[in-house]
Amino acid sequence: MRKVIAMIAIFLFVSTIYYTNEFYIPSNALTDRFVHEPRETDPSIKILAIDDESLAEVGRWPWPRDILAEVTDELVNHGATGVFVDVLYTEHSENPAEDEAWQQVLDQHDNVFLPVYFQFDPIQESSDRLTYERINKPIYDVNMERLGHINAWDSIDRVVREVLLGIHVNGDSIIPAMSVRLANLHLEESEQINWNANNEWFYGDELIKTTPYSEAYFSYASRPTLPTFDTYSVSQLINGEVDYRYFKDALVLIGPYSLGLHDLVHVPNSRAEMFGVEVHANMLQSLLDRSILQDVSKAIGIVIILLVTVLAYIMMDRINAKWAIITCIGFIVSYLLLFNTVLKNFQLILPLFYVLLAIVLVYVTSVVSHYLRERHERNRVTGIFGRYVSKSVVTEILANQDEIKLGGERKEVTLLFVDIRGFTTLSENIEPEEVIEILNEYLDLCTKAIFTYEGTLDKFIGDGVMAIYGAPVSQDDHARRAVQSALEMKKKASELATKLEERYGHNVQFGVGINSGPAVIGNIGSKERLEYTAIGDTVNLAARLESNAKPGQILISEDTYELVKGDFQVERLDAIRVKGKEKKVNLYEVKGENE
Repeated sequence: MRKVIAMIAIFLFVSTIYYTNEFYIPSNALTDRFVHEPRETDPSIKILAIDDESLAEVGRWPWPRDILAEVTDELVNHGATGVFVDVLYTEHSENPAEDEAWQQVLDQHDNVFLPVYFQFDPIQESSDRLTYERINKPIYDVNMERLGHINAWDSIDRVVREVLLGIHVNGDSIIPAMSVRLANLHLEESEQINWNANNEWFYGDELIKTTPYSEAYFSYASRPTLPTFDTYSVSQLINGEVDYRYFKDALVLIGPYSLGLHDLVHVPNSRAEMFGVEVHANMLQSLLDRSILQDVSKAIGIVIILLVTVLAYIMMDRINAKWAIITCIGFIVSYLLLFNTVLKNFQLILPLFYVLLAIVLVYVTSVVSHYLRERHERNRVTGIFGRYVSKSVVTEILANQDEIKLGGERKEVTLLFVDIRGFTTLSENIEPEEVIEILNEYLDLCTKAIFTYEGTLDKFIGDGVMAIYGAPVSQDDHARRAVQSALEMKKKASELATKLEERYGHNVQFGVGINSGPAVIGNIGSKERLEYTAIGDTVNLAARLESNAKPGQILISEDTYELVKGDFQVERLDAIRVKGKEKKVNLYEVKGENE
């Protein structure tokens, strides 16, 4: 259920922001990197640049109009298929002869095109056609078939990605884009771009998918820093460096190509701006090679997000974090290949940013999920394991990145052994279930006393307990902690003994033995079964002291006494002989803690 909720949450979040396109700028910026790739351009498209060299040759802008009129006339006379002059002549020249020169060129040649520019209304109320405040048209007498608009439809981020194939004027009349006018000069008659009264656009009979405003997503063939169109300076024609015959059968675009002329446009494939005349050349190129792209519908995009989210989550949730990142990268690379394949073969743009976002969110969710599951399992193991050994042992084992190995290390520690006196007699007179209940109460009491002073519960030995102080975590005051634990046991045991006396008429008490010294601490056993414990003579002596302790007595060795003699009330006892020792062992009984 948790997995289903996580998948649904990711899907709903990503699909919602995809539908509303909340991350419009990063989404377009990422898509632009894959959509607009420099490619070989049609050699018949040529740009005549009004560049810095031309301005130096002819003079400051604006030039006398008859200069471009003469250049245009020569281009057409030498066989140019069509000439577009990207200059708005909306007012008469101060010299009427200049306007006469242009009018004469326009009258003589029907393949010379001039631009119009629309000033759109700030707020568009119509959903199927653009409204405008005014049209900036040339002052010359030229029919509509010789005009093309030069409006570049920029998006919210002011980047030109779409060409407005046409704009309605005077009812149902349409002024097509200049790139459409020029493309039709080059295309076969059966493939020329046309439109109908329903604002539908076609290559011959083949429908071009556009928006209601007749926008078509085109693909840039060049970059501002990587021009691919044949480009020449107007000055090269004027001074004879380039022959007019070179432009035979060419579609020639004449326009500003100097920073000082301020005809620059933001484009999707570069941070640098592109000159307007080159943008029109890219529109023309895209129309000629039919590189008109289309975003898939929102419905299809949401289905793609759903499929990718579910598939990625199912795969990443089943593997660990190391393989999850590899799987995440694999999903990203695979989707990029799918995106590129669909783009090239079907000219469809799949959602990119939002799908990749879904993949990354699935990866992050899977990593967090794995972490929480591992932490939950770690806590569960710690809780269960901590019932058998000290939490300090559990922590050390879990913190160890290497496999647990046999062996140990020599450390200075204190060993505590405790055993219940009189338990056998009591168990003979009560039911087995009651025996277990009483034993668990006593062992719980011992365990709490050991853990209170951060000892390590090594093992239960029947009705007794073995504990280590100073390992695995080193403690400078391990002896004092052991004695404090023993006193805590004695105090709590007296309370429990009173209850047993009242309930069963029998009493039991503890006998405790404590010894300090060197011991080997570590993992003892086989590869299949390990036990964390202590071995050595120090351990054996502590066990012997416990076996010699009377009910309610806490016995400590001389080594322990030397470590705690200033902290506790201690009484020296007669030395005794214990098994395994040739000499008698000095004994001390702890009576209480010094105030």
